[in-house]
Amino acid sequence: MKTEFSMIISLFVAAVLGMGCSEVNPAYTPADDTGDGSTASGGFALGADISSVTEYEHDGITFYNTDGNARECTALMKEIGMNSIRLRVWVDPAEGWCNKSDVLVKALRAQRLGMRIMIDFHYSDTWADPGRQLIPAAWLDYTTEELADAVADHTTEVLKLLKDKGVDVEWVQVGNEVTTGMLYHTAVDTGNNATAATDNGGSLYANSNLGISARPENFTAFINAGYDAVKQVYPDAQVIVHVDRGNSMNPVNTVFRDALGQNGGKYDIIGLSLYPYDDEAEDWQAAINRNVDDCIANINTIYDTFGHDVMIVEVGMPYNMADETYDMLTRLITGAKGTGHCLGVFYWEPETPESEGYNMGAFENNMPTHALDAFTEAAAE
Repeated sequence: MKTEFSMIISLFVAAVLGMGCSEVNPAYTPADDTGDGSTASGGFALGADISSVTEYEHDGITFYNTDGNARECTALMKEIGMNSIRLRVWVDPAEGWCNKSDVLVKALRAQRLGMRIMIDFHYSDTWADPGRQLIPAAWLDYTTEELADAVADHTTEVLKLLKDKGVDVEWVQVGNEVTTGMLYHTAVDTGNNATAATDNGGSLYANSNLGISARPENFTAFINAGYDAVKQVYPDAQVIVHVDRGNSMNPVNTVFRDALGQNGGKYDIIGLSLYPYDDEAEDWQAAINRNVDDCIANINTIYDTFGHDVMIVEVGMPYNMADETYDMLTRLITGAKGTGHCLGVFYWEPETPESEGYNMGAFENNMPTHALDAFTEAAAE
């Protein structure tokens, strides 16, 4: 049940945004104020993406620490040793979650706790990943140049909102898992004459800007538009370009050598996802270890090849494999730090309840599993 205090906070956030209360999470419960409002920078980042937390709260979910005490999720992440929070941004999501006002609510919690903050722009109204990079509905008829302008304007708008409200942003992702490109529609990449089927009855999207293989120069223009916008608002923020399959150099080479490298792309950090569990492997434990070791080796290769540091911005394993996930995370964090070229490791949505249909979280019965003790131990080193 919403307390009188949390209702006041919700109304306050809505007021300062100049929006109606319906656009701010109505179930906002403030994090315990254990910081001075300033975020520390430097050192190895230990963190999590908890972007869905306000939606889960709205659905009535309460989180607990391992002692069974109720906790606001951001404060719980800090309690178990994390120093950083990653938050995704969608342009105009259907239900409002992860829009700019919802991101502000979550960023203010992390700021108040003195946690470091990463903002992850998807440049879509919904999930963006290698399988889909859907152009926001409002941008569908834009030319390539107009899309680049929209990237810059959207990035500026969200970041200025955060900065104006006193949020320190240390890292910004320009795109999410952009291995195949960004700002196109699914299922279509036919080379130089690429077209895309939109969601409105299968009509063709006229602007042929699709994918890295078809239009690496357009992809680079979108990345650079985001990069320049970030630096205008937060000059010291580090810009991350993010690919999947951190245990393979193929996505890295596709994006950073063949596309950005050939077209003057701008970025500061190379971000990787790593989901090392392979349920089709004959020896899945050996496959996990191999995938982690390959990712660690890639960190060195990436630095030697491209001269940029790396961050593991997403990692995950099945929630019901807590012991194996703990071992994996310990191996990954230790090895990644040991390279001297990895800046941090972030777990992806550890708080996700099993009932949500995503099994790569690291909570059970709405409390952390043993898996996340790897972060606690790493923080204590």
